[in-house]
Amino acid sequence: MAIDKDNLKATLATAVAYLLALAISIVFIKQFFTNHKRKKKSSCYLNTEVSKPQYAFKRILAENSYSQFKHLKLQTLEELSNLHPYKEEISKLLKNPNVGFLEFLDEYYNVKDGLEMGDSYVWIENEAQLRELVEVLSKESVFGVDTEQHSFRSFLGFTALIQISTLREDYLLDTINLHDMIGLLRPVFANPEICKVFHGADNDVLWLQRDFHIYVVNLFDTAKACDVLSKPQRSLAYLLETYCDVSTNKLLQKEDWRRRPLPAEMIQYARIDAHYLLYISRCLYLELKLQKNENSSPGDKFHFLLEASRRSNATCMQLFAKDLEASPGENAASSIISRCLNDQGNISPSLCDSKFQERVRRLCLWRDIMARLHDESLRFVLSENAIIALGTKVPTTEIDICSIISTADVDVESMTLVSHQSPSPVVSCHLEDLLCLFQDSITNRDHIFELFIQQHLGPAGTCPLSAYNYALLSKIKLRITNRPTSHRNGFRASKQSTKRASRESFVRKFSCKSPVYHNCKIYANDGRLLCYSDRRKLEWYLNRNLAKLVEEDPPSIMLLFEPKGRPEDEDNEFYIQSKKNICVGCGEGNHYLRYRVIPSCYRIHFPEHLKSHRSHDIVLLCVDCHEIAHAAAEKYKKQIAAEFGIPLFISNVVDFDMAHNKTTSSLPVSTSEEIGVSPLHLRTAAMALLRHGPQMPSQRREELMQVVMKYYGGREISDVDLERALLVGMSPHERKKFEKKRGYSFKHLPGCIDLNDENENNIGFKGETVDALSTIMSGTDEKLNYEDNLMVEDKEESTEPPCSNSGDDIAALNADDNDMSDTKIAPGISKELTVHAGDIQPNHDTKFSLLGHGPHGKQVVEYLLKEYGEDGVREFCQRWRQVLVEALHPRFLPAGWDVMHSGKRDFGEFSVYNPSKKASDVAAS
Repeated sequence: MAIDKDNLKATLATAVAYLLALAISIVFIKQFFTNHKRKKKSSCYLNTEVSKPQYAFKRILAENSYSQFKHLKLQTLEELSNLHPYKEEISKLLKNPNVGFLEFLDEYYNVKDGLEMGDSYVWIENEAQLRELVEVLSKESVFGVDTEQHSFRSFLGFTALIQISTLREDYLLDTINLHDMIGLLRPVFANPEICKVFHGADNDVLWLQRDFHIYVVNLFDTAKACDVLSKPQRSLAYLLETYCDVSTNKLLQKEDWRRRPLPAEMIQYARIDAHYLLYISRCLYLELKLQKNENSSPGDKFHFLLEASRRSNATCMQLFAKDLEASPGENAASSIISRCLNDQGNISPSLCDSKFQERVRRLCLWRDIMARLHDESLRFVLSENAIIALGTKVPTTEIDICSIISTADVDVESMTLVSHQSPSPVVSCHLEDLLCLFQDSITNRDHIFELFIQQHLGPAGTCPLSAYNYALLSKIKLRITNRPTSHRNGFRASKQSTKRASRESFVRKFSCKSPVYHNCKIYANDGRLLCYSDRRKLEWYLNRNLAKLVEEDPPSIMLLFEPKGRPEDEDNEFYIQSKKNICVGCGEGNHYLRYRVIPSCYRIHFPEHLKSHRSHDIVLLCVDCHEIAHAAAEKYKKQIAAEFGIPLFISNVVDFDMAHNKTTSSLPVSTSEEIGVSPLHLRTAAMALLRHGPQMPSQRREELMQVVMKYYGGREISDVDLERALLVGMSPHERKKFEKKRGYSFKHLPGCIDLNDENENNIGFKGETVDALSTIMSGTDEKLNYEDNLMVEDKEESTEPPCSNSGDDIAALNADDNDMSDTKIAPGISKELTVHAGDIQPNHDTKFSLLGHGPHGKQVVEYLLKEYGEDGVREFCQRWRQVLVEALHPRFLPAGWDVMHSGKRDFGEFSVYNPSKKASDVAAS
């Protein structure tokens, strides 16, 4: 007993000692983390660095959050804030350009001698001076404008200087000191009676909207005038040397325009950019008046002048929008991974495994968060070379991180003259973040986002709050408040939650997984911009030594041969405009899908030169806008079917061999209403018999057998015949998808069915019209499978030009034999449509389904070409563009997109679509 007491005392003593040690440990640990947090909180460089100029701005229109930019609303009752506030005024100028100012300039310079730029200029730095300038400009009929931007130490960038030149004076506006008051210039820039002369205004127009809600109305762009005149170059430096005998150092454009006071050479450069614009516009005006072409009438001396003015004012219609992504940093990560997989990332593609790709995505996510949080550019925070190196070598200590980044940045050619340390202050102050990214315990990137936002901006945050990053906190609140909540009507809440979840799943499945537009430039061998393109096309030219790399960010090439035609020669201004990865309808940037303006069932049958590699009629739409546009397109297809008398679907199918074997005289295959069976009914019957035949009531089984037997001409059928009935008109791609989706495997067919084999697919189709759509993939689905449509359509977009119309062929009919009873039939078009599968060209068999809208599309295009030639096809395309515009009223179409787009194109000697090249290839084979 005494021993037990002693043991108990010893145990208690040990327990007390353990608890005491634990308590002491907790105190020390708590103190450690408290000190660590304090240390981290004081470690952010923004707490000690001299405040950045933009932190003094009080009126910030574009902060760094993930929300859309809100445009100016002229009327408080307007519901939409993303409509162009001056659309009506600009539209009037597009129809009736105001070019009277150019005649005024011509008269002025005829009298005035000399173009020398004096030493005097006016530096505007306070509100009183700015108001005086507004009064001066309001009395002018024209003035020149240029801007200087700073983007290296800012996430979205900001305007650091505005240069304005009248015929009498040069003004330099300090937009850093006057940032909150520059809006006083808004009425002058929006006045349609005053022309603003820019050079290359595409970005300036957007920057003025972003920073000051200033919208340019009545613009003359000397770069657009160069395009119309087919100048060998369109740069301002070229125009200054050609017309003014003035040279300028364009490297100064990359200087730090935040500096105050500005050095004399930077002031000189800024003045030159605006001072000579008015004289240059006068010179271009004289040349435009002299231009003529085969379409110009003898008195139409202003044809080219008006065209230059229209192109300039079309630029004013652009609206600034943030580049938003489905997941922060996802676009940059996809671009880096693509480079590495294509052996362009200084590492072997074999190292680009799933773990490497996950690390790259985490690093890009962290970089995006930190750039927004600290209002720094992505390249200032962490270079792409550093991301690749970190993703490959996986550092384990803070010293390793610094060493890897410094080594990687040695090989990076600086794109700015601003000094930049490596690693950046952002990295140096937050090294523990990067170590956290490489931990395998973190499996969800959403958690990473919330972790860093809370850590750096939360109550005990390590970084200072600012007007630029405060809205980022709402991102976390949004995630919490968006969770489903119960309502009194529980069913309705559940239904809405299910609908929301379904939509989110749909977006993840079908939206583009990487940026569509890379905005890489392709220059002609004389330096003129030919088009914007993606990286793949650049690599194609470079790999064949047909071009040389001239710029790296973004990549740009110059062709080493003379291209056939120029965009301006073909009236295709669209192709020399940069494009944003956002929905053209509503501006949504978190997700988007490609959408074909002209449905594939028609476009696949166009002549090659009207469909090859043309991006004008492929736009980006979010899921909601895509659904609206798709519904409008399906409705318009029915109008086309009625107008031309060509049914949308083939509703009756018959096995020609069986029908003819039964009787050769009494069965008129293509005219008798009794011949054949609806493909929907055939599929339904065949599938039901294969799956549930033995268990069916005998009467129902006999009814379904009669349906299938009608297709085979009345003969007895086997399981092989039933499986063959499921494949009627189905392409191999559709068959594979059918097997996967419906879970049915073709057990009785001997091997793969050859669609070109007349013995297997001697199928006749009788054309009927439809009113409602149903899925041909399953007899149980009686509505259009919109997801199937999107999946195939998006698959097509991965390769251009498309050679499939299956995106439009996923649907068949829910037959309505009376829909076309009163329809007028276009001359030369038969209401009966008969197709023999053995006559289908082999190169269409693998992609071209016979059961969708394909036969309808083919007959429509053939009729247009026969009756109206290619002009008929172009007009047909214009009708479809109008359908999109009327359905969506898109507000974010790329500059240069036009309903009346011609689609005209010439092909160079290296193009696979060159008719002579195709003819020679055929002859060689």
